[in-house]
Amino acid sequence: MCATYFCAMTAYLVYALGFFAQALFGSRMVVQWFYSERQGSVVSPTVFWVISLVASFLFLIYGVLQRDPVILVGQTLSYYIYIRNLQLKGVWRQVPLAVRLYIWPLPVVLMVILWQSNPLAFQRLFSAEAFSTTWVWIGTVGQLMLNLRYLYQWYRSEQAGESILPLGFWTISAVASMMVVGYALQKPDPVLLLSQSMGLLVYLRNIALHYKSIKTI
Repeated sequence: MCATYFCAMTAYLVYALGFFAQALFGSRMVVQWFYSERQGSVVSPTVFWVISLVASFLFLIYGVLQRDPVILVGQTLSYYIYIRNLQLKGVWRQVPLAVRLYIWPLPVVLMVILWQSNPLAFQRLFSAEAFSTTWVWIGTVGQLMLNLRYLYQWYRSEQAGESILPLGFWTISAVASMMVVGYALQKPDPVLLLSQSMGLLVYLRNIALHYKSIKTI
């Protein structure tokens, strides 16, 4: 058992990491929103994917510290989709090979560290008991949808031959965000609650921008 003060400070630091990661996620949406408003249509700027990759890694660390399977599953999938979008943008090869080789396995390294530090806790993290409540399933499905939206975005980008953010991406985002907000309220997790609530506003705005751009054509 640790001292009460030390435990409280540790918890604050963990939440600070989570909020910082989510602040980065939020900033990428603001950047994307800014570029889209300037263009008058939804766009997919390179900086969006760069910030996403950094934020995903930091939020993975938060997920490890919180022992949260919803975050770990979701962010591991997202991490590699962000890399693929950087490849589609043509900027991934501009990163030095040594750095790419370092970046690529980071989610796996974090999982190994978690497993080695506490094998029993790692097993419980992905056990049936961890997914025994309805809200955990809702949060998991919502988080998976937030990642599957990138599979959808990836598919549409591959079709277009460039990185794009189609309407379906924002629709899936809005629905999934509401599910994760419900999970965050029940857990409770202030990091997820604040980030997904703010993200929902951006998702709805991009849906509105999409239909606005169609009307002006």
